[in-house]
Amino acid sequence: MKHNQREIFDAVAYKSSRITTHAYSTSFSFGIRMLDKSMRDPICAIYGMVRFADEIVDTFHDHDKVRLMQRFREDTFRAIDEGISLNPILHSFQKTCREYRIERELVDTFLRSMEMDLERRNYDRKGFEDYILGSAEVVGLMCLRVFTENNDTLYQSLKPHAMSLGAAFQKINFLRDLKADYIDLGRTSFPHLDFRNFSECDKAEIEKEIERDFNHAYEGILKLPRHARLGVLVAYMYYKQLFMKIRLVPSHRIMEERIRIPNQKKLALMMSCYIRNNLNLL
Repeated sequence: MKHNQREIFDAVAYKSSRITTHAYSTSFSFGIRMLDKSMRDPICAIYGMVRFADEIVDTFHDHDKVRLMQRFREDTFRAIDEGISLNPILHSFQKTCREYRIERELVDTFLRSMEMDLERRNYDRKGFEDYILGSAEVVGLMCLRVFTENNDTLYQSLKPHAMSLGAAFQKINFLRDLKADYIDLGRTSFPHLDFRNFSECDKAEIEKEIERDFNHAYEGILKLPRHARLGVLVAYMYYKQLFMKIRLVPSHRIMEERIRIPNQKKLALMMSCYIRNNLNLL
């Protein structure tokens, strides 16, 4: 009976992470649905932890963010060390960390990038690369641990590609959210740019960098295990479509609006990826 009660507790925790993922991100939700069923809860658990940390930075302006982040850091590592948390998001995350041997270093690097956001608003190139590593690349590596199911040889071979994919996603998010980040939060994510005079040349340079990341990431997607490939491909194609749409928008409009892909288009992309994957047309 007690064993069954623990299973209920674990199920509630994972359900909380699923709800969080679906509420905050339709694009990742579509991709997660295309993963093998065994992988969906662990990926939602990773997303849930990452999302809550990001909320501390970007949303809770009426609270002491530094203190909240410190408490979140302590609670996260306590959950991992003890194998339990009464915070359902952190409970599902620690289970995923333990099952798939997600390194503490990855978790720490991610949390440090969130802490950077609390302290810094402008980045030089080194600071930018450190932030991309922590906020995006290591998240890709956490997910890769799940996708490779403790096959360390496969993990190591795909690691650089997963980092490129995370970097591409984050840089596109930066471009998409320039207006909110710069005007609302006073944050300039890309180094050495004056966003009061954001030019077509500036935009083109950023786009070249993203294109390189995308091309390198795609090579790795093709090498993923079949039960993980389709879900990652869906997320890749959604962001590639968003990137192509951003490329067509003049630099001044990037600072005036947030570029989006309608949900109907996301569903069409998901179906296209499903057909291409099943017919080995990738």
